[in-house]
Amino acid sequence: MPGNNDIPAKERGRREMEEFTVSIDMPMEHMQNLFGKRDAYIKKIEEDLHVMIVNRDGAVRISGERESVMKASHIVRELLTLSERGNVLEEQSVDYALEIEKESGGDVLLEIDGDCICHTVSGKPIKPKTLGQKKYVDAIRDHMIVFGIGPAGTGKTYLAMAMAITAFKNNEVSRIILTRPAIEAGEKLGFLPGDLQSKVDPYLRPLYDALYQIMGAESFARNMEKGLIEVAPLAYMRGRTLDNAYIILDEAQNTTPAQMKMFLTRIGFGSKVVVTGDASQKDLAPDTKSGLDIAARVLSRIDDIAFCKLSSKDVVRHPLVQKIVKAYEDFEAKETRRSELKLRSRNNNRGKK
Repeated sequence: MPGNNDIPAKERGRREMEEFTVSIDMPMEHMQNLFGKRDAYIKKIEEDLHVMIVNRDGAVRISGERESVMKASHIVRELLTLSERGNVLEEQSVDYALEIEKESGGDVLLEIDGDCICHTVSGKPIKPKTLGQKKYVDAIRDHMIVFGIGPAGTGKTYLAMAMAITAFKNNEVSRIILTRPAIEAGEKLGFLPGDLQSKVDPYLRPLYDALYQIMGAESFARNMEKGLIEVAPLAYMRGRTLDNAYIILDEAQNTTPAQMKMFLTRIGFGSKVVVTGDASQKDLAPDTKSGLDIAARVLSRIDDIAFCKLSSKDVVRHPLVQKIVKAYEDFEAKETRRSELKLRSRNNNRGKK
């Protein structure tokens, strides 16, 4: 049998990499949470980092190349800590942990998890789940007006609602006002039956859903009757001054510049405003400019106004939604580059003539 020195250096290095193993003690009550259904979470880590992870007598053993094993062990320890804190791990948590590990490392997930905004009526904690969401929540705390701009599923409205309800319960504001423009999503629905409230309710349903989940239907109805919570279309804001209120404007990409200016000039003393929107999903007429786009250009340098841009990385719905958003982002970026090249080529041809 050849000695260690008789093995070629390349082969010896390969064997050393293969033999590197880390063992992590894993209480059984957290094993299922961390491994996922049919070991889906562990398989995802194995495939992404090219390591082997097995359960051996209450411990998780990770084997493979040293650098990959160290990354995988850090992720497993981080996810274990999240589980010990009472979190139910989701596929999105594992995907984000892998992404963060590749980009920067560090205990980013644990830092984000430490920021609990409030609890739903069923007791579930509401927390930011990504670094982008954490920055968004911090901006809301630190600024009078915050614009949350990003694709669907990034938690823009839900987190803003959680912050508003928390401020209301802590008596930081005396009322909550939620509004959005009443524009159909690319469809013409015609005349809707019922009174005025019945006509506008379908447009405001997403706001109601979040209120029910966080505050509870009874508490919401009670505060609604007292006028402490108001859910209304944007047109109702004209001519008002809103003091000591938490105001959320949702779907702001569907406002006109005039509507956005009207809304922002309603703000009174002691109020806080969050404006949310997705610039890629406008339902305005093709020749109409978006108030959200204009506001981003006009107000970006004013103190106490923050603009938070979320991306596909911050999507916290089903992982497939994140892939869909990313695919559209890539497609739109490619189309923009193509249009710019065509315009540049056309201008160059004109210059030659």
